[in-house]
Amino acid sequence: MPITEHIVDIALGLMPGSIPTDARTVARHCLLDWLGCGIAGSTEPLSEILVREVGASGGEATLLGRSERARPLDAALINGAMSHALDFDDTHTLMSGHPSVPVLPAVVALAEREDATGAALIDAVVAGIETECRLGALMNPAHYAAGFHATGTLGTFGAAAACAHLLGLTREQRLHALGLAGTQAAGLKSGFGTMAKPLHAGRAAANGLLAALLARDGFTGNSAILEAAQGFASTHAAGELHESVLDGLDGRFLITDTLFKYHASCYLTHAAIDAAIELRETAGIVPGDIEAVEVHASTGCIGVCDIAAPSTGLEGKFSLRATTAMALLGDDTSDPAAFSDDRMRSPQLIAMREQVAFVPVRGLAITRATVVVRACGREFPAEADTGVPERDLDRQWQRLEAKFLALTSPVIGEQAAFHLRDAVAQVEEAASVRDVTGLARLSVATPA
Repeated sequence: MPITEHIVDIALGLMPGSIPTDARTVARHCLLDWLGCGIAGSTEPLSEILVREVGASGGEATLLGRSERARPLDAALINGAMSHALDFDDTHTLMSGHPSVPVLPAVVALAEREDATGAALIDAVVAGIETECRLGALMNPAHYAAGFHATGTLGTFGAAAACAHLLGLTREQRLHALGLAGTQAAGLKSGFGTMAKPLHAGRAAANGLLAALLARDGFTGNSAILEAAQGFASTHAAGELHESVLDGLDGRFLITDTLFKYHASCYLTHAAIDAAIELRETAGIVPGDIEAVEVHASTGCIGVCDIAAPSTGLEGKFSLRATTAMALLGDDTSDPAAFSDDRMRSPQLIAMREQVAFVPVRGLAITRATVVVRACGREFPAEADTGVPERDLDRQWQRLEAKFLALTSPVIGEQAAFHLRDAVAQVEEAASVRDVTGLARLSVATPA
């Protein structure tokens, strides 16, 4: 069977009641985390620019953390960028990107327009994330290594698949939706450390939603977009399509392997941060005693999070040297505000950063790192691996709940944050998604 058809059939087979409990639970976790990141990101400068230039036209779609509304396509773009502004949203190793941030802005805006139920929303989220993660397995590492940001590229397919699922499109319509998604998909890793990276997520959401809406109305695209001559694989992945991997993924729900962030920086910096924190807390290392630091991490970090001398908070999120230095100095890397321009330019951080060397290790998993600190004439090593998904889903909810409340309370108020958390916990019982998303808005009477 052609690959594009195979991918469509996987989502098409997700009938109501066929998605296991753990997959649905993680989908709710994705929704909570996405809402938290989006509401917190609504006050970022890039969010203000997008609202001003794209426009809040008074449509039916919610803008997270804001009082304005917008048309669904505009809301997908703005919410997608806002929720990736802090680079604090979830990730997935198979996708090599962020699975929720292209899918949820698109399908939530559509669900509001269609007045869909919460259960239908969760079904569609699973369909979208399963699609983009399988595409990652099919085309990586060539796709990512070529310089494409998978959140923007593969995320466009995920958004289209999720929206097509919510709309109940036919098999033929879904093939055209993916064809339209593929011809719009874009996003370059060279934009990391700038506002372009969150824009990738927003454009993926908006373009995926547009693809599904157009396909519903009879608009056509290449229904073999993945495998066609000069199609997506040949132009974006050096022609690589690892078809055999799909058999190994048959029956699995990849959404359960979603990894959530507890540091507000690129996920590839997290293992080094955790190792550095361990050294600071257990080895009793005092910053003034440190003579040199080595971060042994994957060659996959090259071109992603190896900015040597970041001068802005955004650049700092993509710097192994800076984030490791922050952890050794005791900075709270779970707080997005820690990644400020002023902090990146502070003499204290620069001095510590200059002692940190990134040592690329070929063949090492991208989620693993070893930090070696030399202090007082001795070497202190610590290793961490952040690539293991949490299987205790109650514990995961508790951690995400604490993160969500910390992110949202300063924007919408503590009481509203608690109400929204409770609504997400019960989202599958919601008769209308609007009952949930309405709680994510900033009340006109609520001080920002």
